Amino acid sequence: MLRKTELDRLCAFVIAAAREELMSRFEHVSAACKDDGSVITEADLAMQDRLQRELSAQWPAFALLGEEMAASEQEALLADPGRGLWCLDPLDGTSNFAAGIPFFGVSLALIQDGAVQAAVVYDPVREECFSALRGGGAWLNGAPLRTSGVPESLADAMAMVDLKRLPGPLIRALATGAPYRSQRSFGSVALDWCWVACGRCQVYLHGGQKLWDYAAGQLIATESGAVGGLLHSYDSAWLDQLTLTPRIAVAAGSAELLHKWRNWIGGVLAAAP
Repeated sequence: MLRKTELDRLCAFVIAAAREELMSRFEHVSAACKDDGSVITEADLAMQDRLQRELSAQWPAFALLGEEMAASEQEALLADPGRGLWCLDPLDGTSNFAAGIPFFGVSLALIQDGAVQAAVVYDPVREECFSALRGGGAWLNGAPLRTSGVPESLADAMAMVDLKRLPGPLIRALATGAPYRSQRSFGSVALDWCWVACGRCQVYLHGGQKLWDYAAGQLIATESGAVGGLLHSYDSAWLDQLTLTPRIAVAAGSAELLHKWRNWIGGVLAAAP
């Protein structure tokens, strides 16, 4: 497990790599489509290659599972993580990056003993580095990070909701009678979790996140005091097992607000024909 001094060194690696590999290419890059229809750029590959080299040199005992690897390789690594396994999304928000939209980041998590133990998410546009250690707290640019400004009422909450992957009845209910004050969706899952962590939004819903999407961000959010996690279905219990299967993500700034949010979601789906 990493110590705080090692986490700070990890942050420095990620920050330097993002500035040189991502920001140097921002607004000067062409994009292509992968087999699954998602977007990829040379920046994704350059960032993954660089961090793989640097992490291997500093922590040779830990393997790396990157988004831009073959699925068979990802499955093999997760099935046998050894002493530790890095989980990397080298460019979370590639569609934004390719379109010139300044909302994207790097997500890096360390998995040991079946759980995420350390996390770094860096936003190179805003120069915000979020980090966390399991049981040790969360930080933003080195300062302790705690969720704040959480309303008691769902009606007073700002929501972060990705409509694309939600079931039809839930989309319609949110479009015609959302229970919160206002809603946003910016296109970077890792930063979504971090914005919940620092109180920029207070309720969160995403219908299908992959391991590299949520691994770092979820730890940062929960270590900051936010509440939530991953689900197999909207009415299931929280999932602890790390898997490559996409998961539903639900969170809120407090346990009370999460209870109200999940009850509203469950009521909508139970009433659907």
